[in-house]
Amino acid sequence: MSKAEIKNLMKSCYSEKSRLMISLIYACGFRVSELVGLKIKDLDFNQKIGYIRQGKGNKDRQFNIPFFLFEELLNQTEKQKDAGEHFLFSGPKGKLSSRNIQKIVAKAALNAGIDKDVHPHTLRHSFATHLLENGVDIRHIQILLGHSSILTTQIYTHVSTEELKKIKSPLDEMGL
Repeated sequence: MSKAEIKNLMKSCYSEKSRLMISLIYACGFRVSELVGLKIKDLDFNQKIGYIRQGKGNKDRQFNIPFFLFEELLNQTEKQKDAGEHFLFSGPKGKLSSRNIQKIVAKAALNAGIDKDVHPHTLRHSFATHLLENGVDIRHIQILLGHSSILTTQIYTHVSTEELKKIKSPLDEMGL
C-alpha cells in the first residue's frame, strides 16, 4: 500500500480503538497475532519501548513505541488496567482474536474505498517497504520484523519501480 492509502485507511476507521490497533500494526510492523497477544506489562512508557514475547518462532523482540501514538497507548493502557484486563486490547468476550483484527482492517479498507485486498499482513509489508524506501538498512528492518534470515526480510520489501528510477549510475554521479 502507498503511504497515502495507509493514511486514508487510518482515517476511515469506525472507532478510535480500531484506528489505534491499525496504526500500531503499521507503525511497528506487527503480525496480527503479536497485536492480539500484546500485554500491558510488555509496554515500558518510561523507556518508550515495548516487547513482543514469544512471537513467531518463539522469539522475543523489542519495538519502539511510536511518538505519535504514545498518549493514545498510555490512555488505552489505563482503560484496560481500570477494566482489570491484562491485554492491551480486548473485547466484550476478553482477548481479541486474529479474525477480529482482520475484520477491522477489511472494514476500514472498504470505508476508505481502497480497491485492493487489504489484510493486517499488508500493513506489515507496507511498513517494511516504506522503511526501505526511506533509506533504512535492510538489516535493521530484519531486526524490527523479527526475522532470523535476511532472505525472509527481502520478500517483505517490495521496492517500487519509481524508487529504482531514482538510482543513478556511479558514472552519472562522477559527471563523466
